Amino acid sequence: MPRLFGTDGVRGVANEELTPEQVFRIGRAGAAYLAACASGTDLRDRTRRPVRTSRKTTGRRGRPFLVLGRDTRLSGDLLSAAVTAGCCSVGVDILDLGILPTPGVAYLTRRLGAAGGIVVSASHNPVNDNGIKFFDADGYKLSPEAEAEIEARVLAKRDRLPRPVGAGVGCRLDGRRHLRSYEDHLTGLAGRGLKGLKVVVDAAFGAAAGLATRVLRRAGAEVVPMNDLPDGSRINVECGSTHPEEMNARVRLEGAAVGLAFDGDADRVIASDENGRTVDGDEMLAILALDMMERDLLPGRTVVATVMSNLGLDLALRAAGGRVLRTPVGDRHVLEEMLRGGYLLGGEQSGHIIILGQNTTGDGLGAGISLLEVMVRSGRPLSTLASKVQKLPQVLVNVRAERKEKLETSEKVATAIERVREALGHTGHVLVRPSGTEPVVRIMVEGRDERRIREMARELAGVVAAELGGEVVDD
Repeated sequence: MPRLFGTDGVRGVANEELTPEQVFRIGRAGAAYLAACASGTDLRDRTRRPVRTSRKTTGRRGRPFLVLGRDTRLSGDLLSAAVTAGCCSVGVDILDLGILPTPGVAYLTRRLGAAGGIVVSASHNPVNDNGIKFFDADGYKLSPEAEAEIEARVLAKRDRLPRPVGAGVGCRLDGRRHLRSYEDHLTGLAGRGLKGLKVVVDAAFGAAAGLATRVLRRAGAEVVPMNDLPDGSRINVECGSTHPEEMNARVRLEGAAVGLAFDGDADRVIASDENGRTVDGDEMLAILALDMMERDLLPGRTVVATVMSNLGLDLALRAAGGRVLRTPVGDRHVLEEMLRGGYLLGGEQSGHIIILGQNTTGDGLGAGISLLEVMVRSGRPLSTLASKVQKLPQVLVNVRAERKEKLETSEKVATAIERVREALGHTGHVLVRPSGTEPVVRIMVEGRDERRIREMARELAGVVAAELGGEVVDD
């Protein structure tokens, strides 16, 4: 049976693949697991980070509670109700925060002393999708081992989880009054303030709607909002961090200093400089890292990034005496390496940036405000700051394929990859990987000659499509 959990929780088409019945079971299993961890009656992965045994993880009724947040998707009400019912059925209370960015749930999980957090969101995925992901009591996404244990309980033939009655049944509590503390936290990241900075904000009709504008205005910025309604029927549709073109044009039209575009759950951010040029996660990582190195605030003068990050990031940091550590794709791997090495800054080209000390997960608003704060403090425009990164051409081609599992066993694909790798030598690299959230295989080729690497990527995509019975959908 296929795994429920992918690279970022459980995802699928809401009410078709991700049904309320399934989400109810996921809620039961996840809540029982997190409550057991909080009470010390169960084991969890203690190799990842210290477990805070002194943390308060019970609510006013003296029993474990979880915080719950969601993005604006229309299916959010349905699945939030289902996961809440599942949690309450095992005797765990739910503090419902309503619509809130994913990093806000992580932040409030720690601040409020919850046994864990739950997010109902499919992040940057299309409108019809939705998902469920969990945070532990320290605000970190669960380890693969923890997810496997929850999954085993969901898929078990016999449900052996608790079913309390009467006063033992969990309750849903309104937690929206706590949202102000996350807003205050974000505002505080602006340091001396953002007065005089004109910022275009694309909220992608998602969880950042309203919140991003309020926070930046409180910090002193002049804000031009876009797609700033909590409209789940348009979340991520030709807008936000995956489609920054409209934001870029608006920055030029308004004569703004910068633009910030978030995805549906606001754990990612992509920027625009004053000329309307996209500034991606690699460039933002370089800007933040170089600033931190100048102030001696970057441990090991090291940034953690994935194999998808552009080689230009490595070159920019190397020129300043820094370095980049590479991990497999996924913020989980980035975070693990950061925790293992004691590093503070890491992220992905997609704009998923983790700044430990601010939050325990990627925070689009937090990273965006930090970027603006560097601009204000340095007095330099974003185009100048981003020019430190001289990016090598990258070509990304997607192959839609339902049989992604054949990728690892195909000798023809392996031979084609090795042929591209030998042709590139030390001046580029190739990556072929299945998406953890979609029926897609992603092919990335990087090198100095764009025309040549585009040909390589298309040829390799053709081999993958033929072997997996798929089709090349874009590049």
